Amino acid sequence: MKKTTLLGVALLLSACATHNNKAPMKTQLQVREFQTRSFDTGKTNEVLSAVVEAFQDQGFMVKNVVPEVGLVSAVRDVDVENSNEAFMQQFFFGPHARWGKTSTIEATANVKTQGHKTKVRATFQEKVMNNMGNVDQVSTIEDQRFYQDFFDKVGKSIFIEGQKVY
Repeated sequence: MKKTTLLGVALLLSACATHNNKAPMKTQLQVREFQTRSFDTGKTNEVLSAVVEAFQDQGFMVKNVVPEVGLVSAVRDVDVENSNEAFMQQFFFGPHARWGKTSTIEATANVKTQGHKTKVRATFQEKVMNNMGNVDQVSTIEDQRFYQDFFDKVGKSIFIEGQKVY
């Protein structure tokens, strides 16, 4: 009886230890779907301008706009340093300590007109740099709400531009 109970507990613990709470990986098609939005206008320049304004509204610095191909690139730096983490890393690892210092979000948007609609695909990638200036982590942002917020701002900018409200 004791062996069976111990075996049952061991199996239960091993099952708990290997359980992964992360959401399942999204397919590229699923990611592309929420990275893309169509707007009911064939005016590419207005949509391109609205994309630039949406980036600026979210604190991005627009680095490059190429209207001929409908490309916009922007970047936003955020201080992510946690003083408690920095202290603990220095305490345990001394001069070799590493901790997250800044996060850079690089964004691109591609704007294409198709008939009376204009399609925008945006991508956001986050790079976390440590205190030594090295990249610790690079990941594509795949949060649907993040993209929803961005596209809501683009839509509002298109509406404001159409109404000539400033």
